[in-house]
Amino acid sequence: MIKPGSTVLFQGDSISDINRSGDLKDVNHNRVLGIGFCNYIAARLLRERPADRLKFYNKSIGGNRIVDLYARWKIDAINLNPDVISILIGINDTWHRFSKQNGVDPRRFEAVYRMLLEDTKEHLPKVRLILGEPFAFRCGVVTEEWIEELVQRQQIVKKLAGEFGAIFVPFQSALDKVLEDAPPEYWVGDGVHPTLAGHWVLSECWYETVVERE
Repeated sequence: MIKPGSTVLFQGDSISDINRSGDLKDVNHNRVLGIGFCNYIAARLLRERPADRLKFYNKSIGGNRIVDLYARWKIDAINLNPDVISILIGINDTWHRFSKQNGVDPRRFEAVYRMLLEDTKEHLPKVRLILGEPFAFRCGVVTEEWIEELVQRQQIVKKLAGEFGAIFVPFQSALDKVLEDAPPEYWVGDGVHPTLAGHWVLSECWYETVVERE
């Protein structure tokens, strides 16, 4: 999945953004990668594979729904010509529905996500795709209504991963497992945004699913 010389791009919303600087263009820079799981993944691989000339970028933007990601996909993904793209998107499509009446229903979510992946494969036929499972816990701002809708999005992302030959990263399952060690708030404070420990769980899940499978 991640070959020597690869450029890896992380894309998504605030869960991946997490205080990254949009002003810097430096590759493999802490401020470019943010302070969450994307940074942890890049740091681990750069430490383990110093001779492989790996490059990591993060172009995630907080608050993005699938339609926002699609609107900027050409400039923030395709034009960068990455070898690997890791996407985590979907929770805001639900959150904005219940907080702002501006969500994207599951049917349209699937349609736009599919268009995004089709465009990617058309312009970057050799790109390797990684699709992260959107997740949430029943705490903080999250209600049962959220969960019912989110399950549909999780199923959609898994289905799309199969259709496009992408790796599906089961973030929800990974977080569910650590509930044996501490309550939901310890891992995902407001039900949506991971804590420091939660980001480590995401990074481990990603690494085990993407790297250790090779």
